[in-house]
Amino acid sequence: MDALLNVVVTINSYLSNYVLLFLLIGTGLFFTIKTRFVQVRCFAEGCRRLFGNFSLHGGSHGGGMSSFQALSTAIAAQVGTGNIVGACGAILIGGPGAIFWMWVIAFLGMATNYAEAVLAQVTRKVDADGTVHGGPVYYIKQAFTGKFATFLAGFFAVAIVLALGFMGCMVQSNSIASTSATAFSIPTWAVGIALAVVAGFVFVGGVSRIASVTEKLVPVMAIIYIIGCVVVLICNATVIPETIALIFRCAFDPQASVGGVVFGLIAALTQGAKRGLFSNEAGMGSTPHAHALAQVKNPHEQGVVALVAVFIDTFVVVTLTALVVISSLFVGDGILAQGMFEGVDKTNMAQISFGGIFGMGFGNAFVAICLLFFAFSTIISWNLFAKINVRYLFGEKGVKAFSVLAVAFVFLGSVLSSDLVWELADMFNQLMVLPNALALVALSGIVKQCALSKGADLEREEAAGTTRATD
Repeated sequence: MDALLNVVVTINSYLSNYVLLFLLIGTGLFFTIKTRFVQVRCFAEGCRRLFGNFSLHGGSHGGGMSSFQALSTAIAAQVGTGNIVGACGAILIGGPGAIFWMWVIAFLGMATNYAEAVLAQVTRKVDADGTVHGGPVYYIKQAFTGKFATFLAGFFAVAIVLALGFMGCMVQSNSIASTSATAFSIPTWAVGIALAVVAGFVFVGGVSRIASVTEKLVPVMAIIYIIGCVVVLICNATVIPETIALIFRCAFDPQASVGGVVFGLIAALTQGAKRGLFSNEAGMGSTPHAHALAQVKNPHEQGVVALVAVFIDTFVVVTLTALVVISSLFVGDGILAQGMFEGVDKTNMAQISFGGIFGMGFGNAFVAICLLFFAFSTIISWNLFAKINVRYLFGEKGVKAFSVLAVAFVFLGSVLSSDLVWELADMFNQLMVLPNALALVALSGIVKQCALSKGADLEREEAAGTTRATD
């Protein structure tokens, strides 16, 4: 395990320091300019479409979903362990400044996620029975031709099955088991068995069952967690200005020091990029699978909803987590401000922070319960995304075998080393970005047309029976 961990860490260091950083920022900046800041121009429209379609009982939509169900499924994938444990890990390794770079990645990623949702809608396939197939493999095949297109689509499909279907679900179950053990003294293996059983039940239910679960679970879990964070921040109100100042200082100071520990600018930047990707998933190619299933009039409608999802994930949930943790631990008389890092890790930082206000017993339980809902909703959404790609690679015959293996990996994640699980998930997440980003840029003309015309041109072409726009 140690030898494997060292190999994976080495691969990840090259991917995140030399590839991912430039690719995420470059792609996000490219689409921000190409769409004339769609994340700013159309943000209010996205909010109107989100809250206008809000429903806890969206019903069945055949082989697809309502726009709100698709958004809930996408947010369920985005808002998970990365928003609590991932954000804490970024702060612990890269310092408070890592949060600033997560904001930058998210702002640019809103435009990237718009592009992903639009292209997922444009290239999706609908069977005679109404079943919808969509995602990056479909727009990769449209962006390129011949063997190169087949290779890139296959590479992406394999990477996402490993990243989300297996490794990613292990990260989620690992975090649930770890926080539950801390809060309730439940053995990690027992938590793993319970998760595997419930996950298996949802996995076999198909799109309609997943949509039904996520549309109810996501709003409730988000509201409960936000209320808890607001209570802590009210109690820490006197140190909030210092907390915000520390985030900005550590983001730009090459040798920022907190509690005697030096957090370098490069560490803040790379941790912000890596954890930003794992948190909001913009550019990774996962959430387009949900957005492809949405029943909307034109691709732009789902695109603006998709960019709001990134905002909710990072600028709301991650920011609240960061403010709670930094204001509780890194400023004033916080234990990390005093240099007492022993016994503090990414899996318990949030619990310590909430415990300082609510008491350790309730604080541990609160984070464990919130993380259970966050991470479990991510598990079921990621399983759906991976299953779509298993079906692309192997047809229906591969889906049952995959489902059995996925349940086994949910259990394994609860009992394996936290560091190895996280590093494996990071590696395959980052590999997914490469073919996805290439296809997005290659089809950027479609995205630009949709963003500037707000979908009207594509809608007219469909009404006239012509093909959807090409670059």
